[in-house]
Amino acid sequence: MASVLSPSVQRIILHNVPWATYESLLAAHRECSVPRFTYDRGQLEIMSPSAAHEELKDTMTLFVNTVAEEMAINTRSFGSTTFQREDLQRGFEPDGCFYIQSVALIAGKADLALTGDPPPDLVIAIDLSHPSLPIFPIFAQLGIPEVWRRDRTGLHILRLIHGQYVERAASVALSGVPATGITEFLDASRALDRLSWLRRVRAWVRELPPIV
Repeated sequence: MASVLSPSVQRIILHNVPWATYESLLAAHRECSVPRFTYDRGQLEIMSPSAAHEELKDTMTLFVNTVAEEMAINTRSFGSTTFQREDLQRGFEPDGCFYIQSVALIAGKADLALTGDPPPDLVIAIDLSHPSLPIFPIFAQLGIPEVWRRDRTGLHILRLIHGQYVERAASVALSGVPATGITEFLDASRALDRLSWLRRVRAWVRELPPIV
């Protein structure tokens, strides 16, 4: 049985979907950026992101990469790579993800499996239309330490503490970068040309107080 949301949301959720069907869909779309699939114990959400969603994803990814470079932090980005655990019957494709603290643990690896590799240290989740399938229980069970959630109210940094996500004022994954600053730059990206925006991001990072 399928539940179809409004066309503007561009989502559909299917119920009672076997894991094998989920894996077949992933295999059929392995080289495609859309649609994206989220699976939770028989429920499958299929989402096609909007232009606004994708532009915001790219801006957030560029922000993380630029800040990390300025802070001399080594990272690896895996974009919307599929992360799944058959034993948990859960899987997702993030809007963006980064290995930071655990980057050395995946050195030289191109294909990752959560049964043996660590989860990303930071996941980007863009929520402009409220997913019909709750994603944070999936993040928590798969052990994602930090999520940057961008919704209509701003940027929220969420840390996994004792199995629950707790909002924090600043990032742990990216060395104390404050949520307020991230929100301001995401808002400014709509008004500034990209080069001017990048120069401002770099100047701002250089003025951040050192982490003690």
